Amino acid sequence: MVAPPPDLGGTRVYRTRSHRLRQRVLLALAAIGLLLVGYLIGRWQDTPAPAVALPPAPSASSAAAEESPVPAPATSAPPTPTVYPTLQAEAADGNVGVDFQDTEDQGGGKNAGWIANGDQLRFDAFDFGEVPATKADVRVASDAQDGGRMEIRLDSADGPVIGTMRVTRTGGWQSWRTDEVTLTPTTGTHAVFLNFVREDGAEFINVNWLLFGH
Repeated sequence: MVAPPPDLGGTRVYRTRSHRLRQRVLLALAAIGLLLVGYLIGRWQDTPAPAVALPPAPSASSAAAEESPVPAPATSAPPTPTVYPTLQAEAADGNVGVDFQDTEDQGGGKNAGWIANGDQLRFDAFDFGEVPATKADVRVASDAQDGGRMEIRLDSADGPVIGTMRVTRTGGWQSWRTDEVTLTPTTGTHAVFLNFVREDGAEFINVNWLLFGH
């Protein structure tokens, strides 16, 4: 007995249903995949970008420091010139060969007189200060013939000469005149010697006072 041929129609129906089922599953998976991709894109867009460190803003103090000029280095104030006292001849700390007399010069007091070669006046511990003395005014009178000089020396009778005054007549032994002597610039504290020099032994000058200056 021969078997009947297979039912081709039933098989075709079965295959058609399976094919449709697979298509539906694939479509569903594709839809789910699209939804998942969209979700991931949305999350990526919502994620904040990483913070980038910015340089700190300059503070007011640092900005002011940059704009303000650098102050110049401090300098010490220059020394103040010393105001020198008047050295009166009669107030000398020592003398050689000098006599004193009442003076007719303004201000009164006494003057050193009868001064001749080798005579001397000494003033101890005189402070010239830090600003150099550069001159000296000397109050003098003379009625002798021109000749002779007065030397200003420091620290000893034969110490360095810082100034020399040439003696000339003033018109009388009490006719007073102020002569100026230029000095080697001198600072510090020294004994001051006035040495009187003349080639002969004649008396040739009277001195009332001495005033140093700058």
